[in-house]
Amino acid sequence: MASHRRPKQPSRARMTLFGATAAAATVAISTQTAQAEPGQSIDEVQEEVDRLYEEVGSATDEYNGAQEREDELQEEVESLQDATARGQQELNDLRSSLGSVASAQYRNGGVDPSVQLFLSSDPDAYLDQASTLDQVSGKQAETLRLIEDRQRTLDQQRDEAGDRLAELEEVRGELEDRKDEIQGKLSDAQDLLNQLTAEEQAQIAAEEAAEAAEAADRASRDGGRAVLDGTGSSYGEAALSAAAGKIGSPYVWGATGPSSFDCSGLTSWAFSQAGVSLPRTSQAQAGMGTALGMSELAPGDLVFYYSDLHHVGIYAGNGQIIHSPRPGSSVEYLGVDVMPFQYGVRVG
Repeated sequence: MASHRRPKQPSRARMTLFGATAAAATVAISTQTAQAEPGQSIDEVQEEVDRLYEEVGSATDEYNGAQEREDELQEEVESLQDATARGQQELNDLRSSLGSVASAQYRNGGVDPSVQLFLSSDPDAYLDQASTLDQVSGKQAETLRLIEDRQRTLDQQRDEAGDRLAELEEVRGELEDRKDEIQGKLSDAQDLLNQLTAEEQAQIAAEEAAEAAEAADRASRDGGRAVLDGTGSSYGEAALSAAAGKIGSPYVWGATGPSSFDCSGLTSWAFSQAGVSLPRTSQAQAGMGTALGMSELAPGDLVFYYSDLHHVGIYAGNGQIIHSPRPGSSVEYLGVDVMPFQYGVRVG
């Protein structure tokens, strides 16, 4: 989630303000409503909204990471539960087979020592007695040992499943916390935007429309590749082509396509179309290759912004990126230097 207003100073990116009103109906009302100070200028309101959106961007990346962990844990729990069910059935079958032997021996006037072992309250101790082992047939002893092994494995799987379920509940609580935090900050930003006059909002809208038109025009020159741009990977160029087909798709935090995206949702979806699986969060995606400076970027490279790397886009050539900015906006072209650039990464 990020700015797309050109900074007044190179070290400070400006956030897009107009258009966030479209997200107002989708966010919860914060208990602490943001209020503009009396006499606060439009630039000062913008600065405060910038801060809120940056915080939302960081919280969104945390939310995405927790959501990815939730999915992993859910798969682990289901796998353990399936294995436990199969193990219990196998154990039941083994016990049933020995039970049948005991019944037959009882009808014939006695119970074999191996079956006594099965019925013992302490089979481990029983089996440790060498004199008893001598009386147990090889096949029956093997079955008894197998029962003990299966029971230990079953107990371990149940303990592990319990641990994963507890962690899953903790992660789900974290997801709710991040969701509440995001919704609260978006509501605060909306409250500030609502205090701008219609004339001020129209001014912002006109500036953003002009900037978006310029960015799209620059990205389209020479087929999206500047003469000085280097050659990227084939995976990156395929991902870039996929992302370009999503220009205008709405930003939705936590969304991974195909009709709506957040920033890392767009990049992970685009690279999946090229046959490459990326991690879910922008911070994790930042570790997928060697860091590149701005002058080394080629079309299809991932580009990361802000000190905590909470925003990512795809370099499109001609000094532009494709990214999904924030609620109320849509996938767009933007100048590569508009936000606080950190580095690029070439995948593949």
